[in-house]
Amino acid sequence: MNKVTDTMQLAQTLGQLLKAQKRMVTAAESCTGGGLAYSLTAVAGSSAYLDRSFVTYSNKSKQQLLAVDAQTLQQHGAVSLQTVQEMAAGAAKAAEADLAIAISGIAGPDGGSEHKPVGTVCFAFWLDGICTSNQQHFAGDRTQIRQQAIDFALQQSIRLLTAASN
Repeated sequence: MNKVTDTMQLAQTLGQLLKAQKRMVTAAESCTGGGLAYSLTAVAGSSAYLDRSFVTYSNKSKQQLLAVDAQTLQQHGAVSLQTVQEMAAGAAKAAEADLAIAISGIAGPDGGSEHKPVGTVCFAFWLDGICTSNQQHFAGDRTQIRQQAIDFALQQSIRLLTAASN
């Protein structure tokens, strides 16, 4: 199986869960540049669970579209758990979604630091008003890091929705 097939299968599984639970999803993406939304909408019938999504690459767009606080960005940076939590909350509110997935990271090849090296990606998942977040470190080039982030977001969303239905 190739990577595209894997991602498509994850997107289909997530879509089935969203449909079965009658939930709406949105994405707030930075380093993945809309890749998660692309994967979600590659599934026929995805309009049943996705109304809109956000690509907020700049800090300004995170503030304007997702209501991320300027102080959060200044104090913690765009790639931080605090920022993705605010991104997810803002996206859920703006899209009136049950599940919001936020992603912000450093895909490289430059932009990393000692504390936040290339491959650092922060995620937040807002489900029914509860936000969970975590940070991952992925290896590879820019394309590989972005793909791993998309797949991780899909996998975690499937886990969350599966747990919520049990």
